[in-house]
Amino acid sequence: MINIYDSANQLEEDLRKTPEVADLKLAFEAVKANDLAFKLFDKVQNKQFELQQKQMAGQEITDEDVEAMRQLTDQLQNYTEIQNLMEKEQKMNSMMEELNKIISKPIAEIYQGDK
Repeated sequence: MINIYDSANQLEEDLRKTPEVADLKLAFEAVKANDLAFKLFDKVQNKQFELQQKQMAGQEITDEDVEAMRQLTDQLQNYTEIQNLMEKEQKMNSMMEELNKIISKPIAEIYQGDK
């Protein structure tokens, strides 16, 4: 019998060896090496978390919240390290989406097979 968790653990090990993960790690290290860029990156993440918490609590996200987030994200464009990180994140996300499609294929086929 197949242990699906062994396959998942092997996939995790294989992912660590991909250029996408290596590139993402280097890009994040570059952001951390630039103190101003990292502080801004941290601010954006904290603001995103704050807005997610508000949303999950059923609180309204105000125009002021949206404007504050926009101002922070606009500032991200001033740092090539952050732009590079975002590019590497997009490549990583694309790969993860492709993997998810592959992994989910047996389930998708079940629901699409009867049509």
